[in-house]
Amino acid sequence: MRTFSLLKGQPVFETKRGTKIGEVCDLCISKNGTVKGLLIKKGVFFKQSCFLDIQKVSSFGWDGVMIEDAGSLEKLKETPEFTLNHQHSLEGMMMLSNSGQSLGLLKDVYFQEEVGTIVGYEITDGFFSDITDGKQVIQSEKPLTVGKDAIIVDVNQT
Repeated sequence: MRTFSLLKGQPVFETKRGTKIGEVCDLCISKNGTVKGLLIKKGVFFKQSCFLDIQKVSSFGWDGVMIEDAGSLEKLKETPEFTLNHQHSLEGMMMLSNSGQSLGLLKDVYFQEEVGTIVGYEITDGFFSDITDGKQVIQSEKPLTVGKDAIIVDVNQT
């Protein structure tokens, strides 16, 4: 399990040839809160975003993401349902419990790399609150609901 902030910027390598294909730039997240894949920035001068299905990742290392074949990358034809940082961004959205309690703003997600399941949400109430109170992590075993104005989650607060 790791956070997206630890994964962001990591190189993606092809194991067949040992070549670097690109870098992880975002997560593609479905409406029910599962990670469908990774957005990969590819290219030197003209950066192009490609989609990598989470199931096509061979392994997630601490120094790189490994895939078997560069053919696993797909050109991004349509905008993903949600991402963490780019279009349809979830970062900074208000999180509410299913009982209507404001939890804070979404800052990062904890997910199980192998299956793409999000298991925790790092939330913030602002910079000074993070310094004085520390990071808050919300855990949920049930799928979340992503709306236009807020994210609703069934919480088990830790």
